[in-house]
Amino acid sequence: MSNAHPTTIPAELGDAFRDAFGREPSGVWSAPGRVNLIGEHTDYNRGLCLPVAIPRRTWVAAARREDRRMRILSRQVPGERTIALDGLLEGNRGGWAAYAVGVLWALDQAGHEVRGLDVVVDGRVPLGSGLSSSAALECAVAVAAVDLFALEGLDGDDGRRRLAEVCVRAENDVAGAPTGGMDQSAALLARADEALLLDFDGDRPPVHVPFDLAAHDLALLVMNTRAEHSLDDGQYGNRRGECLAAVAELGLGSLRELRPPDLERVLPRLSSEVLRRRVRHVVTEVDRVTRTVAALESDGFAALTALFDASHASMRDDFEISCAELDTAVDTARARGALAARMTGGGFGGSAIAIVRTDLLDEVSEAVATAFSDCGLREPELFPVTADGSARQER
Repeated sequence: MSNAHPTTIPAELGDAFRDAFGREPSGVWSAPGRVNLIGEHTDYNRGLCLPVAIPRRTWVAAARREDRRMRILSRQVPGERTIALDGLLEGNRGGWAAYAVGVLWALDQAGHEVRGLDVVVDGRVPLGSGLSSSAALECAVAVAAVDLFALEGLDGDDGRRRLAEVCVRAENDVAGAPTGGMDQSAALLARADEALLLDFDGDRPPVHVPFDLAAHDLALLVMNTRAEHSLDDGQYGNRRGECLAAVAELGLGSLRELRPPDLERVLPRLSSEVLRRRVRHVVTEVDRVTRTVAALESDGFAALTALFDASHASMRDDFEISCAELDTAVDTARARGALAARMTGGGFGGSAIAIVRTDLLDEVSEAVATAFSDCGLREPELFPVTADGSARQER
């Protein structure tokens, strides 16, 4: 079971910045990856979701420039990129670096006075894991920019919500990934030992929900299947398009307007079985988020078993975003005693999670690793996490 990752600034980050740019960074900022406990593909349907930030973070060392260019390099990806803010949408957006430079562009578009940055990235959120390495990069750059350019109106909870919207626009318009706002909101608003209930139906503030599993002799196990996924490969966008098509056929503003009792009435009105399955997942998943919050607030952890089971089955069968690796992880964890397990994130690969009694953590982890080996799958990365805090400047 792997948990080898830094919980403080990686020692080599400052040296890498000095070697690349010949000067000292002005500071170091970081933002967390996230695990979504429940509520998948609901954010862009104006629904509910319940993420937690995790201790695996992306760090950026940064210093401002006087021109409108970003020079950026990553300790995980070879090569330095120099990208101009002006004409960004018409030019080469820079691949992975688009998630970073897109933040400066989106801040500029929102009327904030920004210039360029020199940036070195050390990303310890596993790429392609479904733990939102992209939002961690965006949000680390975003909080760095707020500090370095002394941007007003982007601090406090309300300001952080506006900053999350900036990061979503960067991801949608520059990086070309049609995601909702869950990941960025989690990275910018999460608190330690709490989950974050996000409601995307209007301008509703987040609600912090108790999630201190250790106090109940439980642990949250992340099972990174290493079946890589990408949010800009078309699959995510297809699901979003199918949901929009269903909304249009039903004459609704969004799928949030429906409740589970409505399904028997509205599903026959849809033109295809595919759209019926997509709608059924979203509507029942939003309801499962509500019931999960109630369970956590009352320490009713036993209720999570059925809720997580139903959520994973819905993503596998109705939304069709699971895969052999995710199913193997979930099924094995449940068979070996996990209280609850489900895939997490956008799907088509990535990670699953399990809530496990602390005394069973090693046993469940070993069983999952063995099951992957027996099935001829890549060795998974297995590690427990706690609910961590949001993006910050490191001291």
